[in-house]
Amino acid sequence: MTFANRFSARTLALLACVAALGGALSACAPLVVGAAVGSGVMVATDRRTSGAQVEDEAIELKSGSRIREALGSRVRVSVTSFNAQVLLTGEVGNEADKQRVQQVVLGVEHVRSVVNELTVSDSPSLVQRSSDALLTARVKAAFVDASDLSANVFKVVTERDTVYLMGLVTQREADRASAIARSTGSVKQVVRIFELISDAELARLQAAPGASTSGTAQPR
Repeated sequence: MTFANRFSARTLALLACVAALGGALSACAPLVVGAAVGSGVMVATDRRTSGAQVEDEAIELKSGSRIREALGSRVRVSVTSFNAQVLLTGEVGNEADKQRVQQVVLGVEHVRSVVNELTVSDSPSLVQRSSDALLTARVKAAFVDASDLSANVFKVVTERDTVYLMGLVTQREADRASAIARSTGSVKQVVRIFELISDAELARLQAAPGASTSGTAQPR
C-alpha cells in the first residue's frame, strides 16, 4: 500500500470514527441496525462479490425491520451481516427475547447462519457506547497501520469493550488481525467470526475480483 493510499485509508477511518461517535452521542434509539457503508475504495478491496455486498446490506435492513415489527422498542439490537453470516449484538430484556430475535433473523431471506451475542441486560450508557465507537475506530486505524494487512477486508464491531472481527481472510490474516485487536488498549475480549480461505483461494480472488469463494466459518 502506498503512502497516499494509507493516508487516505486512515482519513476514512478517522472520519468513520467521528460519524460513529456522533451517532453514539445522539438520542438513543431502541434498535440499532448496522449497515455497511460503501465507498469506492472499500468496494474495490472487498473480497465479497458485489452481489454479496448488496445482499448483506439487504439482510441488515430487512432484519432490523422485522425485529422492530416483532419486538418493538424493548430491545436494542445491532445487526451486522458478512457473506450472509449475521452477528447480533446489543441488549434484550430476557432470554425469550434473545431467542426470538435470532429466529426472526434466521427467517430473513439468504441468511446462512446467526452468531447470537445478545446480552440480557440494560442498555449501555452513552459513555459506554461512545467508548465502543472510539475503540472500533482505533482497531480499524491499527489495521490501516499494519503494512501486512488489507484493512478494508475486515468488519469490526465493538460492544461493551468486546471486539468482534468478521471477514473473508486467510489463517495468517485472521491471527494477525486478532493479535492487533487484542493489543489495542481497553479491548476486553476479541471474538473471531471469520470465514477462512486458503492462500490459493486468496490468489484467485485477487486475480479475478468478484469471483465467489467458499470458506470455513470460525465462530470463535
